[in-house]
Order: sequence, then structure tokens, then C-alpha cells
Amino acid sequence: MTPQPLTTQPLTANAPPARTLTRERLRAWAWHKQGLDGSLAGCTPEQVFARVGWARSVGGANPYLTLFARSGIRRERVDADVLARRILELPAARGCTYVLGREDFAWALQLGQDAAEAAVKVVGRLGVDRGEIALLEEQVLHTLAEATVPLDPRQLKDELGESVRNLGEEGKKKGATTTLPTALGILQSQGRIRRVPANGRLDQQRYAYELWNLPPSPLDADDARAELIRRYLAWTGGATFKQSQWFTAFTVAQSKAALAACGAVEVPTAAGETLWMLPDDVEQLAAFEEPADEQIQLLAGTDSLALLRRNAADLLADEDQHIKALGSLALQADLPDHPIVDRGRIIGLWQYDPGKERIVPWLFHGTTDAVSRRIADVEDWIREDLGDFRAFSLDSPATRQKRIDGLAAAAAGASAGS
Repeated sequence: MTPQPLTTQPLTANAPPARTLTRERLRAWAWHKQGLDGSLAGCTPEQVFARVGWARSVGGANPYLTLFARSGIRRERVDADVLARRILELPAARGCTYVLGREDFAWALQLGQDAAEAAVKVVGRLGVDRGEIALLEEQVLHTLAEATVPLDPRQLKDELGESVRNLGEEGKKKGATTTLPTALGILQSQGRIRRVPANGRLDQQRYAYELWNLPPSPLDADDARAELIRRYLAWTGGATFKQSQWFTAFTVAQSKAALAACGAVEVPTAAGETLWMLPDDVEQLAAFEEPADEQIQLLAGTDSLALLRRNAADLLADEDQHIKALGSLALQADLPDHPIVDRGRIIGLWQYDPGKERIVPWLFHGTTDAVSRRIADVEDWIREDLGDFRAFSLDSPATRQKRIDGLAAAAAGASAGS
């Protein structure tokens, strides 16, 4: 059936003219919506994630820095909230893992169920039928019910023995070495089991599994999609249709239905783009005043400020798009390094060198006192709370060294040319 055109709500009388919605203004607006302006000081981890969005994990330190940058929360508090199940890392939108608050657990898992079922289709093409996976799911549940502690995948595989089928070289090519991850993915998406960080930390991707039995979401599929779009637009302060589809993985028809359900409106910008926004945000944006003074933050490359819309290039000022040492960065959707940001504008990049226990920064236009203070603050925090700052599970000082050297060289070149 051909999707019906989306009927949008009329703009409010207080909507800002398109010519005023410059990239600079929209950067500052997104900065404010992401709570990076100090407005979330004193909030709990749950409150931060509800306001700015779920934190992408991938076995890296982004969830910790997300909370430290916005609310000053230290790792000890974050790990305690994970242990108490106030926040957890779960597969949600697109089946990707995010750290989120407990009020969102059930419906966020619901959003990831299609991705879990897609894994069943992959092993199906390798000769594994749905019944075999269903039987393995029940055996996993039985094994975990009898266990006195959470079991990691290797322990589960040993306990389950021949019930776990090895899928050989062909399976390895398709990312499915055995049938166990598929069964675990299904059970996790249903809230029947959950992953437990092996050492209580979110930035070291070693997990065990335990029974959970989370009550199912009360929302139907349409309501869950509408809720995600509503949250997404609130987190970002507005996004293009294409950006929303990247984050949600909704079809065109599903996206249109969800946007209509939450009353989203189209707002033209000075750059000629059209943003979808919530009506309340349209009025707030019209009255929004851009901060006059520096507001410096060091963020992870996977921070929600850029990742939710994959628009890192929009966060670079026009004059910085052509910095030679940046190479093709301005054309990339994702950042190869972590950004140093001032009121929504990327003003530099950084990496952490654990051998020297220091941050290696590259400021495009030199440093300021505010930048130096924030670098020192984050450097101390990494040293005291984390020991290292991993971007993802396989990140290590060795794999990072080329990027560290590149930043140091770019910084030296900038100093020589100033």
C-alpha cells in the first residue's frame, strides 16, 4: 500500500523566521537541548538520560563522560546505579546498545526486537530453523535458573554442550559462529535475561547473563514508535527526516505515522534544510538566547550531541571545514577522535594517552583559559575514575597511538603557524 502523505501541524505564530535559524544558532540550541550548558547540574543519571537521550555504549567510556559532562556524576555513582538497576545497558533502537533509565527499559527493548529477530533469519539461511532457536532459548533459561551466579557466554556454552550448534566458516563470515548469541539476543530483547557487566563497569565489554523477567511494555508497536520519535525530537531539538530514520530505522511509512502521532511540525532553516520539531520547542527556540560566554566541554566521539543526528560536519564552523590537517573529517558522519566543543561548535579534537596519563588536544585556533581548565578537569577525572578513555570495546593505547600522534602533530603545526 502506498504511504499517505504526512499531514503536519501548522507552525505556531511565534515560530522563528527561517533566516534566523543559522547553523550557529542551531548549534547553540542543540547544545542547550543536550544539557551541556550546565542546566543539568545536580541531576541523577536517570534524569540526564531522560533529558538528553540514551548514551551509546559499544564497550567504551561514552556513558560515563555523558554524565560527567552534563551533571558532574562520577563513575562510582554510575556503577552503583547499574548495580541497583536504575540504569542499564540494553539493546534498543536498531538493536544497538544504549545506557538508559529504568522507566524506558521495557519499551526500549521492544524497539530492538526486530533486530533480534533479524539474527534468526541470518542463522536460518545457515540451516537453523526457528524451532531449534526456541528450544535453545528454553535451555538457556533453565541453565540460568539453576546457576547461583551470572554465567558468561563461555560458561553457558560449556553447560549447554551440544545444544549449541557451531555454524562453521560460513557462519563466521555472516557473524554467527554459533547459535548461542542468537538465542541470547532474543531472550534479552524480551526482557527475560539481562547482561551483567563482569566487573561492574560499562567501559569494558565483558558480560555474564542472569534471569530477569522484566514485565513487557504496555505500548503497542505504533505507540512505541511514536514515543521514540517524540523523545528523539526532544533530545535533539529538531532533526531532518533522514536523520530521524537513521536513528530509529523506521520505514518511511512508520516515520510519517510516528511524526504525525507526536504532532511534529516542519521548520525551515537558513541553510535550506527542513527540521522536524515538537511544537513546544518551536516556541522555545524563537525565544532562545545564545550564550555569550565560553562553555567548554570535552565529549566522546559517540556523544549524543553528534551521534543522534550523525551531523558532526554541521558542528564545525564554516571557516574550519577546510583546515588541511582535518583531512576529510568535515565530510564524515562520525568523528575519528573525541571533540572539544564550545556552545555546540567543535573547536578541537582530543585523545587520551594512558602511558603519559594526559589528554592530547588539538585546538584549531589555539587555547583559552576556559579550554585549559576543562582539559585539566577531564584529565583528572579520567585518571581518577577510569584509568583510560576507550572509545569502544577494542580501543587500546596501541590502536590509538596513530591518532594520538596525528593530533600532536596537528597541534604542533598549528602552534608553528600561529
